[in-house]
Amino acid sequence: MHQKIIDDFIDHLWLEDGLSKNTLNSYRFDLIIFDSWLGEQKKITMMDVSELEIQEFLAFKFPSSKSRSISRLLATLRRFFRYQLREKKIQKDPTLKIQTPKIPKSLPKSLSEEEVESLLDAPNLDSSSGLRDRSMLELLYACGLRVTELVDIQLTEVILSDGVIRVTGKGSKTRLVPMGEEAVDWIKKYIAEARDDILRKKTSKFLFVTNRGGAMTRQAFWYVIKKYAVIANINKPMSPHILRHAFATHLINHGADLRVVQMLLGHTDISTTQIYTHVARERLKKIHQEHHPRG
Repeated sequence: MHQKIIDDFIDHLWLEDGLSKNTLNSYRFDLIIFDSWLGEQKKITMMDVSELEIQEFLAFKFPSSKSRSISRLLATLRRFFRYQLREKKIQKDPTLKIQTPKIPKSLPKSLSEEEVESLLDAPNLDSSSGLRDRSMLELLYACGLRVTELVDIQLTEVILSDGVIRVTGKGSKTRLVPMGEEAVDWIKKYIAEARDDILRKKTSKFLFVTNRGGAMTRQAFWYVIKKYAVIANINKPMSPHILRHAFATHLINHGADLRVVQMLLGHTDISTTQIYTHVARERLKKIHQEHHPRG
C-alpha cells in the first residue's frame, strides 16, 4: 500500500482546490481500491502502471459501478497521474488516451459581491499581519489567482507603476495580470507600513512574507481565509479557490468577454472558462424568477 503517495496527493488537492472532506475521502477511497487491486492482481505499484492495467481495472469495476462512479474514478486516476507527472515521479501519464464518459459539470461554488466585501473587510488593519492579509485577499480577488500563484509572487514581479503583476501559472507559463487601483493601493500600503515590520530586519524576495522571513505557505493562507470567513459570517465551505471563482463569475456578470476572462485566469482551454457563463446564467434565471411578475 502506497499510503504516503496517496496522502501527498490528497494534501495537494486540499491545498490547491480546497475540496470538501467528502470529496477528498472519495479520491482517497478510489486510490486505495486501485492500489490494492494492483497489488493483489498484478503485483505492481501505482507508479509502474500502464494504460492496459487501468483499462483492466475499469473493466473489473464496471459491472458493479454506475457510469457516474466510473467517471469519478477516471477523474481521480487522471488527476493523480497528472500530478505525479508534474512532480516528475513518472515518465508519462497512463490515463492520457483513456476516454472519459461525458457527464454534466457541476457549477463551481462562488461568493456574492456583498460576501466578498465582508471578507475583504474582515482583517484587523491595526496589525501588520492584518494589513498583509487584507492585501493578499484584495490581490486574490482582483486578479483571480490560484493560491500557489499568490504565495509565490516575488517583489520583482509586481509592477506598481503599471498596475500589473507577472504571474507564473501551471506549466511554468507566465502572464501579465492587471491589479486594479484598489489592490495596488493596498499593496503599496502593505509594503510601506507592514512588510518590514513582519520581516524584523530579515530579507526576502517574496511579496507576502511571514516573520520567519519566507513566503507564506499555501496551508497557512488556507487557514487565514477560513478564519476571515468566520469573522465575516460567511457560512459556506471556504478555500482560496472560491475567490478565484468569484473573480471570474463577477467579471462575466458585469459583461466581461469570455476570452478576456480566460486570459486573466490563465486557462489553456476556453471550455474550462465556459463553466462561469453557466454560473452567470443560473444567477440571471434566479433573478428573473424572483422579480419578474410572470417568473
